[in-house]
Amino acid sequence: MPVALSAPFADTRAADLTWTLDAPELPALLARTRVLAGYRVELRVLGASHQVVLADGGERLLTETVACLPDLRGDLPRRARHAPAGLDSYEFTSRVSTLGPLAFAERVERVRAAVDGDPRGVVAAFPGAPQAITALLPEAAPRAGVRWRTWHAYPQTQELVVTATACERPTCAAGTADTPIPERTRERRAR
Repeated sequence: MPVALSAPFADTRAADLTWTLDAPELPALLARTRVLAGYRVELRVLGASHQVVLADGGERLLTETVACLPDLRGDLPRRARHAPAGLDSYEFTSRVSTLGPLAFAERVERVRAAVDGDPRGVVAAFPGAPQAITALLPEAAPRAGVRWRTWHAYPQTQELVVTATACERPTCAAGTADTPIPERTRERRAR
């Protein structure tokens, strides 16, 4: 079941979102921690956005933020690559879809059902706006890595923002990955 947040939905849109690995941890409306492939993955739901904090043991490797940040103009890249300390690679992709009312409602319900049905996932719903959700779903990845997908639904503009992130551990640390779920199976459920 989606977690009902007490904070009201903020009227924002995809063009207001910024991606960064440099933001400090921001106040979270909801935070859940999962352990996957030897990583500690903290899923943080912010106002109309998210942060994912990735740590290996006690060492923080990165804090991915997709949010409306004060004093920063919206700039959500379609693709970004980086090699933070402690990781061989980090790759981020995003897609913004503007849908008609019926298609938007159907996609939001499919995302809600798919992520809510997975014990690793988090779905947060905003009061007064049942289609305004933020969902995060992490999983172990091949080659001793971890990946996650996020969905941000903005009903006032009928935009659905989907992000996908993949991180790989240095090859010398391979062998600690959990069994991954095939990406194509989960995509069918979440579309």
